[in-house]
Amino acid sequence: MADNTKSQADESSLRSPRLHLWIAFFLFSLITMGSAIDAADSGLYRTAAQKWAIAGSSLTFISTLVIVAMHMVPRYSIYIVGTKLEGFILIFLIASWSAIVGVCSDTTSGLAVDSTGRVQNGNLYYFSWAGFVCSVVLFVSYLRSVYSIDMAGEIRSRSARLTLWAAFMASSLIVMGSSARMFDNQCRQVESYLPTYCRITKFAVSLGCLGTVLSLGIIALKIATSMAPFTCEVVTCILLFLMYTFGVAYITSEGAPGGPLNNLYYFTWFSFLLLFGIGGNCFEQYQAAKAMREGRPSAPAPRDAEIGM
Repeated sequence: MADNTKSQADESSLRSPRLHLWIAFFLFSLITMGSAIDAADSGLYRTAAQKWAIAGSSLTFISTLVIVAMHMVPRYSIYIVGTKLEGFILIFLIASWSAIVGVCSDTTSGLAVDSTGRVQNGNLYYFSWAGFVCSVVLFVSYLRSVYSIDMAGEIRSRSARLTLWAAFMASSLIVMGSSARMFDNQCRQVESYLPTYCRITKFAVSLGCLGTVLSLGIIALKIATSMAPFTCEVVTCILLFLMYTFGVAYITSEGAPGGPLNNLYYFTWFSFLLLFGIGGNCFEQYQAAKAMREGRPSAPAPRDAEIGM
């Protein structure tokens, strides 16, 4: 009885806490591979982008299948669970799926979106993004369990709202890149030039660029000094919030580049919601600091020393 319990404990210790994530990644890669093959076969021939999407998702499918199988056998799991091999595989998969997402979301690839950026293959579009997110989550879990690096905890302890600003910068980068690609595809040729559409696309490029630069400045201040001037952060947030208010109204309107359900649509709204969250957090921190100055000990204290206006 005791021996059976011990053997079960040994087997469970060899199982990775990331097994469920590897299984999910296996399913995402399987769906992405099948959808990419279907999308490529609908044309007369396969382009280089389509071949890459199929090759990348197929390689991931095979890799995750082998890794999941190794997890099931304690004799072989020691070669993958928590080893450097697992880390190298995850780094490679993150790089691969970054490219897969870019290829599938490209309006010229004929895969997940059409020439206007509208989603035409939902499985390929959403599950390619799901695979990319899963690869990042797997890598974070690997760092936490193997090297005791709690990235989320480190970011939270570094400064307030740093995670939100980092997410906003990434979202603004996608807004800028998606709108720039649409401008190149639709506004560089006379026959496809639409004045209103192209003006809004230029505005989307400028909005994404401005959001990326300003958020990068806030992040640099927070990382370098563990804080950013509170007034500077609030003014930046208000300015970007006003601009993204106009952005979601114009960019996602009918006939605009973000009108169809595409990367530009999703991440314009996501950026707007992130700014709403940043502004709300700033207001809460200001109220907490004000309550402390008024001598109310029951009020929650600010998470960092940023209220030195």
